[in-house]
Amino acid sequence: MPSPITTHVLDTAQGKPAEGIEISLSLQNGSNWKELGKGVTNSDGRIANLLPDNHTLAKGVYKMLFNTGSYQNGFYPEVPVIFEITEPGQHYHVPLLLNPYGYSTYRGS
Repeated sequence: MPSPITTHVLDTAQGKPAEGIEISLSLQNGSNWKELGKGVTNSDGRIANLLPDNHTLAKGVYKMLFNTGSYQNGFYPEVPVIFEITEPGQHYHVPLLLNPYGYSTYRGS
């Protein structure tokens, strides 16, 4: 089974994948965050291995922190995406659509 969580970043201003964005994945632990994995988007704007294959995500609140300042000079130097997993054992895809003055995200497939 592949990594239980994946992501990709699309640069909507340029109409292409966003290569070279540093991303970390953390799990909330009380008032703190425990980093579980990190990576950098490839030429297709994707990271397929934030966690090892066959890793099982526990229920909890997670944060993907996209270091967008490493990619573009824009209004948002970083984008935290915080989400809750209530059903372990599923695959989660968390993409980011990015431009210099805005972003959006959704639960992908």
